[in-house]
Amino acid sequence: MTDSRPAVLVTGGARRIGAAITRAFAASGWHVAIHYGSSRDEAEALAASLPSAEAVQCDLADGHAAVAMVEILAERLPDWRALVNCAGVFKPDAVTELDPPTNVRAMQINARTPARMAQAYLAHARAQGGRHVIQLTDQKLANPNPDFFSYTMSKHAIAATIPMLAMGAGGPEDRVYALAPGAILASHDQHEAETEVSHRMNLLRRKTGADEVADAALFLAQGHLASGQTLYVDSGQHLLAQPRDVIYLAREECAR
Repeated sequence: MTDSRPAVLVTGGARRIGAAITRAFAASGWHVAIHYGSSRDEAEALAASLPSAEAVQCDLADGHAAVAMVEILAERLPDWRALVNCAGVFKPDAVTELDPPTNVRAMQINARTPARMAQAYLAHARAQGGRHVIQLTDQKLANPNPDFFSYTMSKHAIAATIPMLAMGAGGPEDRVYALAPGAILASHDQHEAETEVSHRMNLLRRKTGADEVADAALFLAQGHLASGQTLYVDSGQHLLAQPRDVIYLAREECAR
């Protein structure tokens, strides 16, 4: 079925925002390669529920394995139009003392591996009308705070590759984008009440849905924006100045 469908690889595509992105592409007629690390049952169940999908496993901490996965897919997907790097790790460490193991893992999975995957994809994939790289970043790029130090560092690192890849790694029809969500789903150790508060800490005071991020990814995969751009999907959160991560701001508010 892949011969008549454009294909997309979604890393972390079995869970959370990744699963929403997977479903959006599948509903629009794409063949979806659903990458997973350890969520095999979820990935295979999701693939089985879609018209044209497959599950592919890779530990993104192993950059060589991730590149090999891209090269293998490029050999057999005749029209691989989009790579959506959604997978990531989100663990806290302090602005006053970087935790080396946390930093190494964040930089590898959130920045180094997706950059290498993008390079391999642009070098090897075949696609009608151009290839499209979509790297998920974070609204923290424009609205930084001192929490989740290594995570934020890694998102700034991958964001720095977007204009460089757009300028030097692709052809004239190729596009490289950053997609920057705000607070979308419960994260880290949030309770439901805290989530409800934190997700409305934006200019519109509304909850931004995972489906909105998925729709944005699908839009970017059409290549309608100039390469190198960042699209924020956060109800205006990145336009605020928040002194801490909204997890902690909401926790403080709920504790009053």
